[in-house]
Amino acid sequence: MKKLLFGLALIFSIQVSAQNLRTPAPSPSQTIKQDFALSSIEVNYSRPSMKGRDIFGSLVPYGEKWRTGANGPTTFTFGQDVSISGKAIKAGTYSVITIPGKDSWEVLLCEEGTSVFNFKDENVITTVTADVITMPMEMETFTIVIDNMSNNSADISFLWDETIAVLTVTADIDSQIMSQIDNVMNKDNKPYFAAASYYFENGKDTAKALEWARKAADAQPEAYWVRHLLAKVEAKAGNKAQAIAAAKASLDLAQKGGNMDYVRLNEALIKSLN
Repeated sequence: MKKLLFGLALIFSIQVSAQNLRTPAPSPSQTIKQDFALSSIEVNYSRPSMKGRDIFGSLVPYGEKWRTGANGPTTFTFGQDVSISGKAIKAGTYSVITIPGKDSWEVLLCEEGTSVFNFKDENVITTVTADVITMPMEMETFTIVIDNMSNNSADISFLWDETIAVLTVTADIDSQIMSQIDNVMNKDNKPYFAAASYYFENGKDTAKALEWARKAADAQPEAYWVRHLLAKVEAKAGNKAQAIAAAKASLDLAQKGGNMDYVRLNEALIKSLN
């Protein structure tokens, strides 16, 4: 009986030890979340490595559905409505299945939970095309990045081996922001600086941007960043003397505040106007 109990205890100990053993995942998972437009893009996926294998056209055959990584389904989550390849994509989470080709990939955005193992045509929400670029070097581990950012566009790129497949995502934020500006500018506490900045950066009505920049400077006379914006808008409006005066005021305030970045920005602006 003692031998039996000892044997059972040993088996139980081995099982517990095995359950507590942690080893590195062969295809570790990664989550990336990028602020984009007025919301964000989030990507969840797993990252297999080449390990000396031929990838596209071999391990990942051309023309066949690929889970776009390893382990569970890769997912994209868009925090707002976007467009990809001219196709409208509603805000939400999508499972991603790709069909790699030599010159382009088909990217299938599917209902969440869809994988290559339970795939049904009716689960596909939309299909978009990713352009393929050949890299001059190898990417050992499968990688998805969000880069080439602007106010309303970004690239989602798939990188592995010598291949990059690129999707360009865009968002129509201008109408939303203009609506917000129209709404808040009819209230008492007006965001003059933010509204003037948007108008200036996006080539909107310069006269209106100047009006708001001057009001922002009046409301925050010690704010060197506001004075710097005013200087840039004055310059854009063709008011050279006023632009130089505002830049010098911003420079003095930035020196007092110890912000050398704005000191240099104002020095460069003054130099460009002389």
